[in-house]
Amino acid sequence: MTLIKSISGIRGTIGGKVGDNLTPVDAVKFASAYGTFLKNNIAKDKLTVVIGRDARISGPMIHNLVVNTLIGLGIDVIDLGLSTTPTVEVAVPLEKADGGIILTASHNPKQWNALKLLNAKGEFLSGADGAKILEIAEAEAFDFSDVDSLGEVISNDAYMDIHIDEVLNLPLVDIEVVKEAKFKVVVDGVNSSGGIIIPKLLKLMGVEVVELYCEPNGHFPHNPEPLKEHLTDISELVVKEKADFGIVVDPDVDRLAFISEDGEMFGEEYTLVACADYVLSKTPGNTVSNMSSSRALRDVTKAHGGSYEASAVGEVNVVELMKKNNAVIGGEGNGGIIYPELHYGRDSLVGVALFLTHLANKKMPVSALRASYPEYYMSKNKIELTPQIDVDAILTQMTEKYKNEDISTIDGVKIDFATEWVHLRKSNTEPIIRIYTEAPSQEAADQLALRIIDEIKVIAGI
Repeated sequence: MTLIKSISGIRGTIGGKVGDNLTPVDAVKFASAYGTFLKNNIAKDKLTVVIGRDARISGPMIHNLVVNTLIGLGIDVIDLGLSTTPTVEVAVPLEKADGGIILTASHNPKQWNALKLLNAKGEFLSGADGAKILEIAEAEAFDFSDVDSLGEVISNDAYMDIHIDEVLNLPLVDIEVVKEAKFKVVVDGVNSSGGIIIPKLLKLMGVEVVELYCEPNGHFPHNPEPLKEHLTDISELVVKEKADFGIVVDPDVDRLAFISEDGEMFGEEYTLVACADYVLSKTPGNTVSNMSSSRALRDVTKAHGGSYEASAVGEVNVVELMKKNNAVIGGEGNGGIIYPELHYGRDSLVGVALFLTHLANKKMPVSALRASYPEYYMSKNKIELTPQIDVDAILTQMTEKYKNEDISTIDGVKIDFATEWVHLRKSNTEPIIRIYTEAPSQEAADQLALRIIDEIKVIAGI
């Protein structure tokens, strides 16, 4: 099955049978459940929802289905058209809307699409609210409006420009110092909306832009997840163009990766580290990332006199802990920057603007900036188990085995050793345990992973 219903939305591959894939029927059903949820919980005569989509091929079809479903529920729609996830998040509160839907499967390949659901703050729904929407969808408890009460569509294609303006107006974004640096940057927009918005932002900051895959036609030229093995083209072009660095975003522009001037990966984990280093140097405070993110953020935060906390995996959990700890910046190690000064959502535009300002102030090559941060290496593995094996029991035994270490059990089991850590999580959809390790060298990270995998196999009897 390639239809995944979760508390954060619905995603799946286009085509196939109803209930097995993301078909038109499933898109309408889930949009109906979301609209019904809003009507059940917001005491207003007329509700408004902001909708935007990335450039994937199925976008216009899913977009039309979702928009017209909401109209049928009597909900007005502010239609941003081609947009980005953070742009929709910014638009919801600015429009005083009651919610938002982003039509994107984020870093998934082109055959996928999804409905990501927002609340009135432009933030992802809580787990409890997501569960209610799933219940409404399952029961098909929809009540559509009569002909005199249908919603209306207001088109507004200005929001990518508005989003850029909001970023450039941030106090820590220094356009003049960036202009003086005369940067040359290669941008890989993976043929989605990032190919429009990132070059436009850069040009307004006085950066010379070399565009690669910036035509928003939805034909992704490589796997859209911004990992090293997918980014050989931009790595080569950065060197060929003698650019200062490269910028890569995913199709909905909430994940950000940099390529150093030598064609090497800056490292997705270090996107947040570099941006946090700059923000903390100007506004000392606390930071948050998830448990599977690099320890380098903790080190940099402590160096600036702040405190660092790790949340359970998932943007909703990161945001919740950021608010609780008054974090000045946070995010996820997958290149997701959350800067509350603008909004509580992963935002590549914010990351680009902060990074450019930081680099211009530092007056050093990107490779030298990367070398200035604590050096950590990760190993990401998984063990496939038979359905009969009790994963929770395995995690409990691992917790007992390492009870004298620094342990957290808020999301699987995270064991912090003196110079390295391991995070064990079970999958919600299949019988596997994910094993993430980090250490000061790749060899040490790999060895720790192998040791933990062997220990789990002994416990599981496999």
